[in-house]
Amino acid sequence: MSMAAVQIPLDAETARIYQKASAEDKKKLRLLMSLWLREFEKPSMSLKELMDDLSRKAGKRGLTLEILESILNGG
Repeated sequence: MSMAAVQIPLDAETARIYQKASAEDKKKLRLLMSLWLREFEKPSMSLKELMDDLSRKAGKRGLTLEILESILNGG
């Protein structure tokens, strides 16, 4: 898959967390963002349905709330 760069404004704390994340965690976060944005092509889903669906898919792939919190907390 070819890659393209985009700029997404984030609040300062979120940007700090991303910038200090390990290369592996940044890769995971980019994958999550990619999956999340692709879901916006499904116009029939509400935002809540989309978030619930993404949560289910992430869980099936092994992403637990604890792992996500660890990633977001820089650990």
